[in-house]
Amino acid sequence: MSAAIAAEPAAAPLLEVRGLQKRYGAVVALRDVNFTVRRGEVTALLGDNGAGKSTTIKAIAGVAPIDEGEILLEGRPVSIRHPSEATALGIQTVYQDLALCDNLGICANLYLGRELVSTPTALGPHVLRDVDMELEARRVLKTLRINLPALDTPVASLSGGQRQAVAIARAVLWDSKLVIMDEPTAALGVAQTAEVLRLVRDLAEQGYGVILITHNMQNVFQVADNIAVLRLGATVMEARKSDVTPEQVVGAITGTLAIPGTGAAGAMA
Repeated sequence: MSAAIAAEPAAAPLLEVRGLQKRYGAVVALRDVNFTVRRGEVTALLGDNGAGKSTTIKAIAGVAPIDEGEILLEGRPVSIRHPSEATALGIQTVYQDLALCDNLGICANLYLGRELVSTPTALGPHVLRDVDMELEARRVLKTLRINLPALDTPVASLSGGQRQAVAIARAVLWDSKLVIMDEPTAALGVAQTAEVLRLVRDLAEQGYGVILITHNMQNVFQVADNIAVLRLGATVMEARKSDVTPEQVVGAITGTLAIPGTGAAGAMA
């Protein structure tokens, strides 16, 4: 028997997208999008306005199903044609508008549309299980190290950073594997931005895969592990953060990054 022991195969990425294409009539929104997201890592998805970032996350979230290409989750091809299918697969998206109800409390927003109710009996109909929802909400908030006012506090009274924290907590409350975050620090102050970035890193360190869309290069190099750049609907760079500089990433975004030996710009092997 040989003394050599075969190495175990590397675990499949949490998410892998291959050759995504999406058209709206004659308009080609995505033509060749490829990147991976691993468990416990933050992948920054970058690109100028109109590069295809929003369409890409909508495709993964089931809002705008792809026309061609392949999406693999934990190495298995999946078809995501509706947001409910993305949710069932453990994919949650936090959009810029956060989709919170200002007149409802923190706990009510965490469970909005998925409230826990008791089983109806001869004594009465369904009843909200408020105590159970509050206990689970407190557990999740504690796990994420999120400090918020009382759980019945209306969301309208929260700061921008606190509102973002509520949206993130809601995203991980439902057995999520992958959390997509669209410009989570937009319009936030310095202290609130730092807290949201801390939350992003905490999500990764707890084993979630995170896709972070942002225009802030400083934030990217502070929290990301992997960087994917889109330009004109296609991936032009995918690299480990440690292997590239901010100047190279900006060059890929703007199309001015030359590829050694090809004379081409706007892509990177």
